[in-house]
Amino acid sequence: MLHHSSRSGWRRLLAGFLVAALVAIGAAAPADAGRGGEHGNGHGQAIAHSWGWGQHDRPDFTLTILHNNDGESDLLGDEADPGAGSISRYGALVRRLQWEARGGWLWPWATKSGVVTISAGDNFLAGAEWQASLDKGVPYYDAIALDSLDYDAFTIGNHEFDFGPEVLANFIESFRGNDDIFISANLDFSAEPALQALVDAGRIRPSVVVRERGERIGIVGATTPDLDEVSSPGDVVIDDDLVGVIQAEVDELTAEGIDKILLSSHLQNIQNELDLVAGLDDVDAVIGGGGGEDISANYPLVATDVDGTEVPVVTVPGDYFDIGRLVLVFDRRGNVTGYSGGLVPVTGDLPQDWFILRHVERPVERYIADLATTVVASSEVGLNGVRGDVRSRETNLGNLMADAHLFAAQTRATGFGQPVPQVAIQNGGGIRNDSIIGPGDITAADTYDIAPFTNAISIIADVDRADILAAAEHGLSALPGSEGYFAQWAGLVIEYDPAAPAGSRVVSVVLDDGTVVVEGGAIVPGEPITVASIDFLAQGGDGYDMFAPYEFTTVGVAYQQSLAEYLSSLGTVTAADYADPVDPAQRTRIIPAS
Repeated sequence: MLHHSSRSGWRRLLAGFLVAALVAIGAAAPADAGRGGEHGNGHGQAIAHSWGWGQHDRPDFTLTILHNNDGESDLLGDEADPGAGSISRYGALVRRLQWEARGGWLWPWATKSGVVTISAGDNFLAGAEWQASLDKGVPYYDAIALDSLDYDAFTIGNHEFDFGPEVLANFIESFRGNDDIFISANLDFSAEPALQALVDAGRIRPSVVVRERGERIGIVGATTPDLDEVSSPGDVVIDDDLVGVIQAEVDELTAEGIDKILLSSHLQNIQNELDLVAGLDDVDAVIGGGGGEDISANYPLVATDVDGTEVPVVTVPGDYFDIGRLVLVFDRRGNVTGYSGGLVPVTGDLPQDWFILRHVERPVERYIADLATTVVASSEVGLNGVRGDVRSRETNLGNLMADAHLFAAQTRATGFGQPVPQVAIQNGGGIRNDSIIGPGDITAADTYDIAPFTNAISIIADVDRADILAAAEHGLSALPGSEGYFAQWAGLVIEYDPAAPAGSRVVSVVLDDGTVVVEGGAIVPGEPITVASIDFLAQGGDGYDMFAPYEFTTVGVAYQQSLAEYLSSLGTVTAADYADPVDPAQRTRIIPAS
């Protein structure tokens, strides 16, 4: 039995806890979540009301939405700022923010609150870090990390299909149990057996309903309608009526009595999400992905729905350098009465999640270290893969890539019963290092940075000359802007007029053997041309629809392997053959007319 003095001490301690709990309950407005400010009416002010105990619109439930997008297998973070953006520090921060959102130590006494954690797509991306997963096999490293963090929904982005439907199915199956749900309301998986099996098992759904503190929160997913143009979804059917399909799913949720509904969409540009809101009703917030925008200075963005209601719209720049934190306050009728938030940076001084560190980061680091010490060639010049350059002009790395594909296809054509190709094409968007490599040693890691996808070298036989011209025009059509479909070529010379309108810019096309295909902008009649490409373009990807009607044959080598083999065969990339033609007068393949 406790003595009287001990009982008094416990009473004082309990009273202290009760006071702390009452203070927590009295904190009606959520604190700002990070680098952004509070917003609510589009003018930098949080929506505010004078709540009373008898009013219907008093605060009833606070929901914190933790979100990211475009993690893209950047598991190891920033080399220039060690530890920043690493998946282990990201994971530790997610766990802490989830705990805080539920009230922390005062959870039993805190204001009625809950948290959902959402990824808005592009959960992996080809590259050396992703290759570590492919070489390891299921479960993939990215999935091991994300699976440990109690996500409520993963939107399916475009990069999820870069390796085809089977690899996406393997990725989803890398998650243990059935509580990690992948969502998209505008994709039909019925013609892809591996993915349809996951639909049947409830692992892929149009939406998911999450329960937090007795409240039901609906999360609807949507994927870019341009999916078949920017990735390889196989026979997945894409519904481009986003307003119709999303609103139908929202209406089903509201019919079930769910009055808190989020949209998690991967539409490639946050402006697409902002525009989409105008056609929707009963969506309380939108979590977007795919665009890479940094909205930290104006978080959240605000759009107006069909009824004139303000809807916060958020995203993060990508990788694992930030976590978005959007806080919504609901009244008892499910109306949003206030919101705030911001981006929380993943810095190098944060603690690391030990499980992710041990089972993900360290094995991936070992894999990358092995690639980085494997030299495949040397270069006398810096190889220019800067994003804006390879998507707008001839560069030496673009030439090298196209030459590699032509070499790989020419040396394999006979073995596959195909004519030997005369030309090769590589889209600038498939060159991903966004840097100048060298001069000096070129490693296996460099080739993965340059060519991270599993694009297969393919031969498109007997392409009509009109389609060669159409491909040349399409590659030039965005100039003077830069687009991923800008074409880097081998085996021919294109002269074009940059002042002419798009679609009428090509002046001449001449093959390296002297065959004139186009002269004075007009097609010269003659034999068809056989093209080496990547299967993505051969299927009509990136707008190269002119190739889609043709049959093509893959020749058993990925485009990263093509590059590595060609570099190895050269031994040294010389300045005489591959100086970067910065000056238009130095260009020898894609030449602006003077």
